[in-house]
Amino acid sequence: MSATTAVAALLATLALFAVVGVTGRARPAGRDDYLAARGSQRAVPLALSLYASGMGVWILFTPPIVAAFGGVLGAVAYALAAASPLVAFGVLGPRVRRSVPAGITLTDWVRLRFGRPFQAYVAVVAVFYMFMFVTAELTAIGQVLTLPAFGAAEAWIGVVGTAAMTAAYTAYGGLPASLRTDRWQGWLILALLALGVGAIVCHVDGPLRAAVDGGLTHVDRAGVETIVVLVVAVTAANLFHQGYWQRMWAAADEASLRSATGIAAVLSLLTVLAVGLTGLVAAGIGEPSVPFFDLLAGLPGGIRLLIVVLAVALVASSVDTLENGMAALVAQDVSDERLGLGAARLVTVALIGPACLIAVQGHDILRLFLVADLVAAATVVPVFLGLGPRVTGGGAIAGSVAGLLAVFVLGVVTRGGVDGGWAALTIADSPALDVGAFVWAPAASAIVALAWSVGGRSLGASARPGHGPEGGLVPGGEGDGVGGSVDYRR
Repeated sequence: MSATTAVAALLATLALFAVVGVTGRARPAGRDDYLAARGSQRAVPLALSLYASGMGVWILFTPPIVAAFGGVLGAVAYALAAASPLVAFGVLGPRVRRSVPAGITLTDWVRLRFGRPFQAYVAVVAVFYMFMFVTAELTAIGQVLTLPAFGAAEAWIGVVGTAAMTAAYTAYGGLPASLRTDRWQGWLILALLALGVGAIVCHVDGPLRAAVDGGLTHVDRAGVETIVVLVVAVTAANLFHQGYWQRMWAAADEASLRSATGIAAVLSLLTVLAVGLTGLVAAGIGEPSVPFFDLLAGLPGGIRLLIVVLAVALVASSVDTLENGMAALVAQDVSDERLGLGAARLVTVALIGPACLIAVQGHDILRLFLVADLVAAATVVPVFLGLGPRVTGGGAIAGSVAGLLAVFVLGVVTRGGVDGGWAALTIADSPALDVGAFVWAPAASAIVALAWSVGGRSLGASARPGHGPEGGLVPGGEGDGVGGSVDYRR
Protein backbone atom coordinates (compact mmCIF):
# COMPACT_ATOMS: atom_id res chain seq x y z
CA MET A 1 0.00 0.00 0.00
CA SER A 2 1.28 3.47 -0.85
CA ALA A 3 1.39 6.37 1.58
CA THR A 4 -0.97 8.29 -0.71
CA THR A 5 -3.60 5.55 -0.46
CA ALA A 6 -3.34 5.41 3.32
CA VAL A 7 -3.65 9.19 3.67
CA ALA A 8 -6.60 9.27 1.26
CA ALA A 9 -8.36 6.57 3.30
CA LEU A 10 -7.74 8.51 6.50
CA LEU A 11 -9.07 11.80 5.13
CA ALA A 12 -12.08 10.18 3.45
CA THR A 13 -13.06 8.37 6.64
CA LEU A 14 -12.71 11.54 8.71
CA ALA A 15 -14.82 13.41 6.16
CA LEU A 16 -17.53 10.73 6.42
CA PHE A 17 -17.63 11.10 10.21
CA ALA A 18 -17.82 14.89 9.86
CA VAL A 19 -20.84 14.57 7.55
CA VAL A 20 -22.52 12.20 10.01
CA GLY A 21 -21.74 14.56 12.88
CA VAL A 22 -23.27 17.68 11.35
CA THR A 23 -26.32 16.11 9.66
CA GLY A 24 -29.22 13.99 10.80
CA ARG A 25 -30.83 16.46 13.18
CA ALA A 26 -30.96 20.18 13.88
CA ARG A 27 -28.05 21.93 15.55
CA PRO A 28 -28.34 21.75 19.39
CA ALA A 29 -31.08 24.08 20.57
CA GLY A 30 -29.25 25.44 23.59
CA ARG A 31 -26.46 25.05 26.10
CA ASP A 32 -27.98 22.04 27.87
CA ASP A 33 -28.62 20.15 24.63
CA TYR A 34 -25.13 21.00 23.36
CA LEU A 35 -23.34 19.81 26.52
CA ALA A 36 -25.61 17.07 27.89
CA ALA A 37 -28.11 15.81 25.26
CA ARG A 38 -30.11 15.07 28.38
CA GLY A 39 -32.30 11.97 28.43
CA SER A 40 -31.88 11.28 24.70
CA GLN A 41 -30.15 7.87 24.60
CA ARG A 42 -31.68 4.41 24.99
CA ALA A 43 -29.60 1.38 25.98
CA VAL A 44 -28.16 0.16 22.66
CA PRO A 45 -27.15 3.55 21.18
CA LEU A 46 -25.67 4.53 24.53
CA ALA A 47 -23.79 1.22 24.78
CA LEU A 48 -22.27 1.77 21.32
CA SER A 49 -21.29 5.29 22.32
CA LEU A 50 -19.61 4.18 25.56
CA TYR A 51 -17.87 1.34 23.73
CA ALA A 52 -16.61 3.48 20.84
CA SER A 53 -15.50 6.29 23.15
CA GLY A 54 -13.23 3.97 25.12
CA MET A 55 -11.87 1.92 22.23
CA GLY A 56 -9.26 4.33 20.95
CA VAL A 57 -6.48 3.42 18.54
CA TRP A 58 -4.38 2.67 21.63
CA ILE A 59 -5.94 -0.83 21.69
CA LEU A 60 -3.97 -1.71 18.53
CA PHE A 61 -0.69 -0.82 20.25
CA THR A 62 -0.52 -1.30 24.01
CA PRO A 63 -2.50 -4.51 24.75
CA PRO A 64 -0.58 -6.57 22.13
CA ILE A 65 2.75 -5.10 23.29
CA VAL A 66 2.05 -5.81 26.97
CA ALA A 67 0.91 -9.34 26.06
CA ALA A 68 3.96 -9.95 23.85
CA PHE A 69 6.32 -9.15 26.71
CA GLY A 70 4.17 -10.17 29.69
CA GLY A 71 2.35 -13.28 28.50
CA VAL A 72 -1.33 -14.11 28.61
CA LEU A 73 -1.93 -12.19 31.84
CA GLY A 74 -0.89 -9.02 30.02
CA ALA A 75 -3.75 -9.53 27.56
CA VAL A 76 -6.15 -10.42 30.37
CA ALA A 77 -5.04 -7.36 32.36
CA TYR A 78 -5.86 -4.94 29.57
CA ALA A 79 -9.17 -6.67 28.83
CA LEU A 80 -10.25 -6.39 32.47
CA ALA A 81 -8.97 -2.82 32.62
CA ALA A 82 -11.03 -1.88 29.56
CA ALA A 83 -14.21 -3.29 31.11
CA SER A 84 -13.78 -2.27 34.77
CA PRO A 85 -14.44 1.49 34.34
CA LEU A 86 -17.73 0.74 32.61
CA VAL A 87 -18.74 -1.53 35.47
CA ALA A 88 -17.86 1.31 37.86
CA PHE A 89 -19.97 3.76 35.85
CA GLY A 90 -22.88 1.32 36.01
CA VAL A 91 -22.68 1.47 39.81
CA LEU A 92 -21.70 5.11 40.41
CA GLY A 93 -23.37 6.79 37.44
CA PRO A 94 -27.00 6.35 38.53
CA ARG A 95 -26.22 7.51 42.06
CA VAL A 96 -24.42 10.68 41.00
CA ARG A 97 -27.01 11.40 38.30
CA ARG A 98 -29.82 10.98 40.85
CA SER A 99 -28.07 13.39 43.20
CA VAL A 100 -27.61 16.08 40.54
CA PRO A 101 -30.36 15.68 37.92
CA ALA A 102 -29.33 18.88 36.12
CA GLY A 103 -25.64 17.98 36.12
CA ILE A 104 -23.36 17.71 33.12
CA THR A 105 -20.01 16.55 34.51
CA LEU A 106 -18.75 14.78 37.63
CA THR A 107 -17.38 18.03 38.98
CA ASP A 108 -20.90 19.46 39.29
CA TRP A 109 -21.46 16.86 41.99
CA VAL A 110 -17.99 17.43 43.48
CA ARG A 111 -18.83 21.10 44.00
CA LEU A 112 -22.05 20.27 45.81
CA ARG A 113 -20.39 17.68 48.00
CA PHE A 114 -17.03 19.31 48.75
CA GLY A 115 -17.17 22.95 47.69
CA ARG A 116 -15.46 25.03 45.02
CA PRO A 117 -11.77 24.46 46.01
CA PHE A 118 -11.87 20.68 45.55
CA GLN A 119 -14.05 21.06 42.46
CA ALA A 120 -11.31 23.21 40.93
CA TYR A 121 -8.67 20.64 41.87
CA VAL A 122 -10.66 17.77 40.35
CA ALA A 123 -11.34 19.83 37.23
CA VAL A 124 -7.59 20.37 36.76
CA VAL A 125 -6.94 16.63 37.22
CA ALA A 126 -9.67 15.83 34.69
CA VAL A 127 -8.34 18.31 32.12
CA PHE A 128 -4.82 16.91 32.59
CA TYR A 129 -6.04 13.34 32.11
CA MET A 130 -8.11 14.14 29.04
CA PHE A 131 -5.29 16.20 27.54
CA MET A 132 -2.91 13.26 27.98
CA PHE A 133 -5.50 10.89 26.49
CA VAL A 134 -5.94 13.12 23.43
CA THR A 135 -2.16 13.38 23.08
CA ALA A 136 -1.74 9.61 23.29
CA GLU A 137 -4.49 9.01 20.71
CA LEU A 138 -3.08 11.54 18.26
CA THR A 139 0.38 10.07 18.79
CA ALA A 140 -0.99 6.63 17.99
CA ILE A 141 -2.73 7.59 14.74
CA GLY A 142 0.45 9.35 13.63
CA GLN A 143 2.46 6.22 14.35
CA VAL A 144 0.00 4.09 12.37
CA LEU A 145 0.63 6.14 9.24
CA THR A 146 4.41 5.91 9.61
CA LEU A 147 4.41 2.10 9.60
CA PRO A 148 5.78 0.36 6.48
CA ALA A 149 2.55 -1.64 6.13
CA PHE A 150 0.76 1.64 5.33
CA GLY A 151 3.37 3.28 3.13
CA ALA A 152 5.34 5.13 5.82
CA ALA A 153 3.49 8.44 5.49
CA GLU A 154 4.27 11.52 7.58
CA ALA A 155 2.87 11.31 11.12
CA TRP A 156 1.72 14.94 11.21
CA ILE A 157 -0.90 14.29 8.53
CA GLY A 158 -2.77 11.86 10.76
CA VAL A 159 -2.30 14.01 13.86
CA VAL A 160 -3.44 17.31 12.38
CA GLY A 161 -6.14 15.81 10.16
CA THR A 162 -7.77 13.95 13.05
CA ALA A 163 -7.55 16.87 15.47
CA ALA A 164 -8.93 19.39 12.98
CA MET A 165 -11.80 17.31 11.61
CA THR A 166 -13.07 16.06 14.97
CA ALA A 167 -12.78 19.54 16.49
CA ALA A 168 -14.79 20.96 13.59
CA TYR A 169 -17.80 18.67 13.86
CA THR A 170 -17.88 18.62 17.67
CA ALA A 171 -17.64 22.43 17.77
CA TYR A 172 -20.65 22.59 15.47
CA GLY A 173 -22.82 19.86 16.94
CA GLY A 174 -21.63 19.35 20.52
CA LEU A 175 -22.40 16.13 22.35
CA PRO A 176 -25.26 15.15 19.99
CA ALA A 177 -22.77 15.11 17.09
CA SER A 178 -20.41 12.86 19.03
CA LEU A 179 -23.25 10.51 19.94
CA ARG A 180 -24.30 10.23 16.28
CA THR A 181 -20.81 9.43 15.06
CA ASP A 182 -20.30 6.95 17.89
CA ARG A 183 -22.99 4.67 16.46
CA TRP A 184 -21.26 4.45 13.11
CA GLN A 185 -17.86 4.13 14.70
CA GLY A 186 -19.02 1.45 17.14
CA TRP A 187 -20.38 -0.83 14.41
CA LEU A 188 -17.34 -0.16 12.19
CA ILE A 189 -14.94 -1.03 15.00
CA LEU A 190 -16.71 -4.31 15.75
CA ALA A 191 -16.86 -5.35 12.10
CA LEU A 192 -13.36 -4.30 11.07
CA LEU A 193 -11.67 -5.69 14.18
CA ALA A 194 -13.34 -9.04 13.59
CA LEU A 195 -12.10 -8.91 10.00
CA GLY A 196 -8.57 -7.91 10.99
CA VAL A 197 -8.13 -10.47 13.76
CA GLY A 198 -9.71 -13.16 11.57
CA ALA A 199 -7.33 -12.34 8.71
CA ILE A 200 -4.34 -12.59 11.04
CA VAL A 201 -5.47 -15.98 12.38
CA CYS A 202 -5.96 -17.31 8.84
CA HIS A 203 -2.66 -15.87 7.60
CA VAL A 204 -0.37 -17.21 10.35
CA ASP A 205 0.67 -20.85 10.16
CA GLY A 206 -0.39 -22.56 13.39
CA PRO A 207 -1.68 -19.52 15.31
CA LEU A 208 -2.49 -21.55 18.43
CA ARG A 209 1.01 -23.03 18.58
CA ALA A 210 2.48 -19.56 18.03
CA ALA A 211 0.34 -18.18 20.87
CA VAL A 212 1.51 -20.97 23.19
CA ASP A 213 5.12 -20.24 22.26
CA GLY A 214 4.43 -16.56 22.92
CA GLY A 215 3.20 -17.14 26.48
CA LEU A 216 -0.42 -18.31 26.29
CA THR A 217 0.12 -20.75 29.15
CA HIS A 218 2.70 -18.69 31.04
CA VAL A 219 1.50 -17.26 34.36
CA ASP A 220 3.75 -15.46 36.84
CA ARG A 221 3.73 -12.82 39.57
CA ALA A 222 4.59 -10.03 37.16
CA GLY A 223 1.43 -10.81 35.19
CA VAL A 224 -0.70 -10.63 38.32
CA GLU A 225 0.88 -7.29 39.23
CA THR A 226 0.12 -6.05 35.73
CA ILE A 227 -3.56 -6.87 36.27
CA VAL A 228 -3.58 -4.92 39.55
CA VAL A 229 -1.81 -1.90 38.05
CA LEU A 230 -3.92 -1.66 34.92
CA VAL A 231 -7.30 -2.24 36.56
CA VAL A 232 -6.57 0.39 39.23
CA ALA A 233 -4.97 2.81 36.79
CA VAL A 234 -7.51 2.63 33.99
CA THR A 235 -10.55 2.60 36.28
CA ALA A 236 -9.29 5.56 38.29
CA ALA A 237 -8.44 7.57 35.20
CA ASN A 238 -11.68 6.91 33.35
CA LEU A 239 -13.71 8.05 36.33
CA PHE A 240 -12.32 11.51 35.50
CA HIS A 241 -13.25 11.18 31.82
CA GLN A 242 -15.94 13.84 31.52
CA GLY A 243 -17.03 12.48 28.15
CA TYR A 244 -18.23 9.37 29.95
CA TRP A 245 -19.96 11.45 32.62
CA GLN A 246 -21.78 13.50 29.98
CA ARG A 247 -23.23 10.22 28.75
CA MET A 248 -24.55 9.39 32.22
CA TRP A 249 -26.98 12.30 31.90
CA ALA A 250 -27.60 11.61 28.21
CA ALA A 251 -29.14 8.24 29.16
CA ALA A 252 -32.93 8.14 28.86
CA ASP A 253 -33.25 6.61 32.33
CA GLU A 254 -31.32 4.61 34.90
CA ALA A 255 -32.33 1.28 33.39
CA SER A 256 -30.91 2.34 30.02
CA LEU A 257 -27.74 3.54 31.72
CA ARG A 258 -27.16 0.28 33.58
CA SER A 259 -27.89 -1.85 30.52
CA ALA A 260 -25.63 0.29 28.34
CA THR A 261 -22.67 0.12 30.72
CA GLY A 262 -23.07 -3.66 31.00
CA ILE A 263 -23.20 -4.18 27.22
CA ALA A 264 -20.26 -1.83 26.64
CA ALA A 265 -18.20 -3.56 29.35
CA VAL A 266 -18.67 -6.98 27.72
CA LEU A 267 -17.88 -5.64 24.24
CA SER A 268 -14.78 -3.85 25.54
CA LEU A 269 -13.50 -6.91 27.38
CA LEU A 270 -13.90 -9.21 24.37
CA THR A 271 -12.45 -6.67 21.93
CA VAL A 272 -9.32 -5.87 23.93
CA LEU A 273 -8.75 -9.53 24.81
CA ALA A 274 -8.90 -10.53 21.13
CA VAL A 275 -6.51 -7.77 20.07
CA GLY A 276 -4.21 -8.44 23.01
CA LEU A 277 -3.88 -12.11 22.14
CA THR A 278 -2.41 -11.16 18.77
CA GLY A 279 0.61 -10.04 20.77
CA LEU A 280 1.15 -13.63 21.90
CA VAL A 281 0.98 -14.84 18.29
CA ALA A 282 3.50 -12.20 17.23
CA ALA A 283 5.84 -13.08 20.10
CA GLY A 284 5.57 -16.76 19.21
CA ILE A 285 6.77 -16.18 15.65
CA GLY A 286 9.43 -13.68 16.69
CA GLU A 287 7.80 -10.37 15.69
CA PRO A 288 6.96 -8.63 18.98
CA SER A 289 8.01 -5.05 18.14
CA VAL A 290 4.59 -3.66 17.11
CA PRO A 291 2.72 -6.98 17.29
CA PHE A 292 -0.68 -6.27 15.73
CA PHE A 293 0.77 -4.31 12.82
CA ASP A 294 3.73 -6.65 12.30
CA LEU A 295 1.23 -9.45 11.69
CA LEU A 296 -0.55 -7.35 9.04
CA ALA A 297 2.58 -6.87 6.94
CA GLY A 298 1.99 -9.93 4.75
CA LEU A 299 -1.76 -9.42 4.27
CA PRO A 300 -3.35 -8.14 1.03
CA GLY A 301 -3.48 -4.39 0.47
CA GLY A 302 -7.28 -4.38 0.71
CA ILE A 303 -7.18 -5.75 4.25
CA ARG A 304 -4.56 -3.21 5.27
CA LEU A 305 -6.67 -0.43 3.77
CA LEU A 306 -9.59 -1.49 5.97
CA ILE A 307 -7.28 -1.46 8.99
CA VAL A 308 -6.53 2.20 8.24
CA VAL A 309 -10.28 2.84 8.30
CA LEU A 310 -10.46 0.92 11.59
CA ALA A 311 -7.67 3.04 13.09
CA VAL A 312 -9.45 6.24 12.04
CA ALA A 313 -12.75 5.04 13.54
CA LEU A 314 -10.96 4.22 16.78
CA VAL A 315 -9.13 7.52 17.08
CA ALA A 316 -12.06 9.70 15.99
CA SER A 317 -14.46 8.04 18.43
CA SER A 318 -12.19 8.69 21.39
CA VAL A 319 -10.89 12.14 20.40
CA ASP A 320 -14.29 13.69 19.65
CA THR A 321 -15.56 12.44 23.03
CA LEU A 322 -12.55 13.97 24.79
CA GLU A 323 -12.95 17.28 22.95
CA ASN A 324 -16.59 17.46 24.03
CA GLY A 325 -15.67 16.52 27.58
CA MET A 326 -13.01 19.23 27.80
CA ALA A 327 -15.39 21.84 26.38
CA ALA A 328 -18.03 20.91 28.96
CA LEU A 329 -15.52 20.96 31.79
CA VAL A 330 -14.13 24.36 30.80
CA ALA A 331 -17.57 25.88 30.21
CA GLN A 332 -19.12 24.54 33.40
CA ASP A 333 -16.48 24.05 36.02
CA VAL A 334 -13.03 25.48 35.31
CA SER A 335 -14.59 28.86 34.51
CA ASP A 336 -17.36 28.51 37.13
CA GLU A 337 -19.89 28.92 34.29
CA ARG A 338 -18.45 32.30 33.34
CA LEU A 339 -17.44 31.21 29.83
CA GLY A 340 -19.90 30.90 27.01
CA LEU A 341 -19.85 27.89 24.70
CA GLY A 342 -17.93 29.78 22.02
CA ALA A 343 -15.15 30.71 24.42
CA ALA A 344 -15.06 27.18 25.84
CA ARG A 345 -14.64 25.77 22.33
CA LEU A 346 -11.74 28.15 21.73
CA VAL A 347 -10.07 27.00 24.95
CA THR A 348 -10.50 23.38 23.88
CA VAL A 349 -8.94 24.10 20.49
CA ALA A 350 -6.11 25.87 22.32
CA LEU A 351 -5.50 22.65 24.29
CA ILE A 352 -5.61 20.50 21.15
CA GLY A 353 -2.79 22.55 19.59
CA PRO A 354 -0.16 21.58 22.19
CA ALA A 355 -1.45 18.00 22.09
CA CYS A 356 -0.69 17.92 18.36
CA LEU A 357 2.79 19.33 18.91
CA ILE A 358 3.56 16.65 21.50
CA ALA A 359 1.94 13.92 19.41
CA VAL A 360 4.14 14.45 16.35
CA GLN A 361 7.19 13.75 18.52
CA GLY A 362 6.08 10.13 18.89
CA HIS A 363 6.42 9.60 22.65
CA ASP A 364 5.74 6.27 24.36
CA ILE A 365 1.93 5.91 24.31
CA LEU A 366 1.79 3.63 27.35
CA ARG A 367 3.84 6.06 29.40
CA LEU A 368 1.61 9.01 28.45
CA PHE A 369 -1.40 7.07 29.69
CA LEU A 370 0.24 5.87 32.90
CA VAL A 371 1.37 9.34 34.01
CA ALA A 372 -2.22 10.59 33.73
CA ASP A 373 -3.51 7.40 35.35
CA LEU A 374 -1.23 7.88 38.36
CA VAL A 375 -2.51 11.41 39.02
CA ALA A 376 -6.07 10.09 38.76
CA ALA A 377 -5.34 7.15 41.08
CA ALA A 378 -4.21 9.60 43.77
CA THR A 379 -7.48 11.56 43.50
CA VAL A 380 -10.22 9.05 42.79
CA VAL A 381 -10.64 7.61 46.31
CA PRO A 382 -11.11 10.98 48.08
CA VAL A 383 -13.66 11.97 45.44
CA PHE A 384 -15.87 8.92 45.84
CA LEU A 385 -15.46 8.73 49.59
CA GLY A 386 -17.76 11.72 49.23
CA LEU A 387 -20.63 9.30 48.66
CA GLY A 388 -20.44 8.85 52.44
CA PRO A 389 -20.55 11.54 55.14
CA ARG A 390 -17.03 11.40 56.59
CA VAL A 391 -14.72 13.23 54.18
CA THR A 392 -14.57 17.04 54.01
CA GLY A 393 -13.36 19.24 51.19
CA GLY A 394 -10.07 19.96 52.95
CA GLY A 395 -9.59 16.28 53.69
CA ALA A 396 -10.21 15.38 50.04
CA ILE A 397 -7.61 17.88 48.81
CA ALA A 398 -5.08 16.78 51.44
CA GLY A 399 -5.63 13.13 50.55
CA SER A 400 -5.20 13.73 46.82
CA VAL A 401 -1.93 15.59 47.32
CA ALA A 402 -0.76 12.95 49.82
CA GLY A 403 -1.34 10.22 47.24
CA LEU A 404 1.15 11.83 44.86
CA LEU A 405 3.60 12.56 47.67
CA ALA A 406 3.44 8.91 48.71
CA VAL A 407 4.53 7.85 45.22
CA PHE A 408 7.34 10.41 45.29
CA VAL A 409 8.54 9.14 48.68
CA LEU A 410 8.30 5.55 47.44
CA GLY A 411 10.56 6.49 44.54
CA VAL A 412 13.03 8.25 46.85
CA VAL A 413 13.25 5.17 49.09
CA THR A 414 13.34 2.45 46.42
CA ARG A 415 15.29 4.24 43.66
CA GLY A 416 17.36 6.69 45.65
CA GLY A 417 17.15 10.46 45.94
CA VAL A 418 14.93 13.12 44.44
CA ASP A 419 15.60 11.83 40.93
CA GLY A 420 14.18 8.48 41.99
CA GLY A 421 11.05 10.14 43.34
CA TRP A 422 10.55 12.08 40.12
CA ALA A 423 11.10 8.91 38.09
CA ALA A 424 8.35 7.18 40.07
CA LEU A 425 5.91 10.05 39.47
CA THR A 426 6.63 10.19 35.74
CA ILE A 427 6.68 6.41 35.15
CA ALA A 428 10.23 6.68 33.84
CA ASP A 429 10.57 2.90 33.60
CA SER A 430 7.56 2.39 31.32
CA PRO A 431 6.51 -0.16 30.24
CA ALA A 432 7.73 -1.67 33.53
CA LEU A 433 4.45 -1.29 35.45
CA ASP A 434 5.18 -0.29 39.07
CA VAL A 435 2.55 -1.95 41.23
CA GLY A 436 3.79 -0.06 44.29
CA ALA A 437 2.91 3.34 42.85
CA PHE A 438 -0.61 2.31 41.90
CA VAL A 439 -1.25 0.76 45.31
CA TRP A 440 0.32 3.50 47.43
CA ALA A 441 -1.36 6.39 45.62
CA PRO A 442 -4.99 5.42 46.36
CA ALA A 443 -4.15 3.91 49.77
CA ALA A 444 -2.32 6.99 51.04
CA SER A 445 -4.95 9.33 49.63
CA ALA A 446 -7.74 7.44 51.42
CA ILE A 447 -5.91 7.34 54.77
CA VAL A 448 -4.98 11.02 54.74
CA ALA A 449 -8.41 12.16 53.49
CA LEU A 450 -10.17 10.32 56.32
CA ALA A 451 -7.63 11.31 58.99
CA TRP A 452 -7.67 14.98 57.97
CA SER A 453 -11.46 15.08 57.93
CA VAL A 454 -11.90 13.33 61.28
CA GLY A 455 -9.16 15.47 62.82
CA GLY A 456 -10.77 18.65 61.57
CA ARG A 457 -14.11 17.73 63.07
CA SER A 458 -12.57 16.74 66.38
CA LEU A 459 -11.04 20.23 66.60
CA GLY A 460 -14.48 21.75 66.24
CA ALA A 461 -14.03 22.79 62.63
CA SER A 462 -17.61 21.92 61.66
CA ALA A 463 -19.60 24.68 60.05
CA ARG A 464 -23.39 25.12 60.25
CA PRO A 465 -25.48 21.88 60.12
CA GLY A 466 -25.45 20.21 56.74
CA HIS A 467 -22.06 21.56 55.72
CA GLY A 468 -18.51 20.35 56.10
CA PRO A 469 -15.70 22.50 57.52
CA GLU A 470 -14.73 23.82 54.11
CA GLY A 471 -18.27 24.53 52.98
CA GLY A 472 -18.73 21.33 50.99
CA LEU A 473 -22.21 19.83 51.19
CA VAL A 474 -22.49 16.57 53.11
CA PRO A 475 -25.23 13.92 53.16
CA GLY A 476 -28.16 14.63 55.38
CA GLY A 477 -27.79 18.39 55.40
CA GLU A 478 -29.57 21.11 53.51
CA GLY A 479 -28.91 20.79 49.80
CA ASP A 480 -27.69 17.20 50.18
CA GLY A 481 -25.51 16.43 47.17
CA VAL A 482 -25.63 12.66 47.73
CA GLY A 483 -29.06 11.43 48.58
CA GLY A 484 -31.31 14.20 47.38
CA SER A 485 -32.29 15.81 44.13
CA VAL A 486 -30.27 18.97 43.61
CA ASP A 487 -29.92 21.59 40.89
CA TYR A 488 -26.26 22.60 40.86
CA ARG A 489 -26.90 25.96 39.21
CA ARG A 490 -26.29 29.01 41.40
